[in-house]
Amino acid sequence: MTRFIDTYRDRFGVEPICQTLGVSASAYYQRKTGQRSPRVVEDERLLGVIRQTHRANYEAYGYRRTWKALRRAGEPVARCTVQRLMRQHGIQGAKRRGKPWRTTIPDPDAHRRPDLVNRQFTASEPNRLWVGDLSYLRCWEGLVYFAFVIDVFSRKVIGWQLASHMRTDLVLDALRMALGTRQPGADFQLVSHSDRGSQYTSAAYTQELNDHQVLASVGSVGDAFDNALAESFVDTFKTELIKDRVWQTRTQLELAIVEYIGWFNNTRLHESLGDRPPAEVEADWVAANDSDDERDPARSAPELVANEALPAALYSEIV
Repeated sequence: MTRFIDTYRDRFGVEPICQTLGVSASAYYQRKTGQRSPRVVEDERLLGVIRQTHRANYEAYGYRRTWKALRRAGEPVARCTVQRLMRQHGIQGAKRRGKPWRTTIPDPDAHRRPDLVNRQFTASEPNRLWVGDLSYLRCWEGLVYFAFVIDVFSRKVIGWQLASHMRTDLVLDALRMALGTRQPGADFQLVSHSDRGSQYTSAAYTQELNDHQVLASVGSVGDAFDNALAESFVDTFKTELIKDRVWQTRTQLELAIVEYIGWFNNTRLHESLGDRPPAEVEADWVAANDSDDERDPARSAPELVANEALPAALYSEIV
C-alpha cells in the first residue's frame, strides 16, 4: 500500500489517493517515517495489563469482568477496547463444559424434611440461609471429594472439607467449619439447605444442625434447580479452576483449592453482587450495621485468604 502511494503521489497527491483507497493519510505518513501511532503504543500497554489481570484471575474472566477488574484497579479503559484487544489476541474466559458425576445418593429410609427455600436463593443479611453440596475432583493419585457451605447473602464459601471418600464425615466437617467461623443472628433462625443425599440426611448431620438450632431444608432427588446456587458454584468452580489443569498429587490439588477459595471470597467479581467480591459485600454490610455486634458475621471469623494457614479440620479426612 505504501509503495503504491509513493508511486502515484506526485501525480495525484497523498490525500486523494488515501481517500480513494479508504485508508488514513496520517497512518501512511507514520508508517513512512517509521513512527508508531499513539493508539498502537497504548494498545500494547493495555494488552500487557489485560494479560496480567487475566492470569491473576485464573484466566476465568471474559472481556466484561476483565474490564470491571481494570476499572477497579484504576485503569480508565473503555469496555469496547478491552473486548477488541482480547478478541484480536485470542484471550478468552473460562468456558463451561464436562459431563455430570453422580454424588447425590438418596437414603430411602431417611426422614423426608421439608424444602424451606423453594428455590428462592436470596437473603437480606448474612447467616439467614446457607447452602451446601459436595462434588468430586480428579488428580493422578485418584479422586478427591470436596464438600462446601456457602452463605447465600454474600456467596461466600464459609466452610469446606476435602477427603478421599463421600462419607458423612466429609459434609459434617464442612458444616462444623462454617459453624465455627460464623455467628448466627439472635432474632432469626438460620436455615441450612442441601440436596437429599444420604450424607445430608444422616443422623450425625441432623444432630449437628439440631445442636446449633439450625433449621434443615432439603430439595428433591435428582433436581438441580432445588439446590441451584450450590450447583452453580460447583459448575463455576470446575470451569475456572479444574478445566485444562492437571495435578499429580492430592496435596497439590488441595492447596490449589484453598488458594482458589481465597481468591473466590476476596477478589473474584460476582455479577449477582454488583461486580463485587463476597468479602467486600460483607464488609459493607458490617459497616452499615456496626452498631449491632451480634449480627457481625466476621466477629470471630478469620478471612479466607490464599496464604493463610490451613484449618486443622481440612486434613482430618484426607488420605
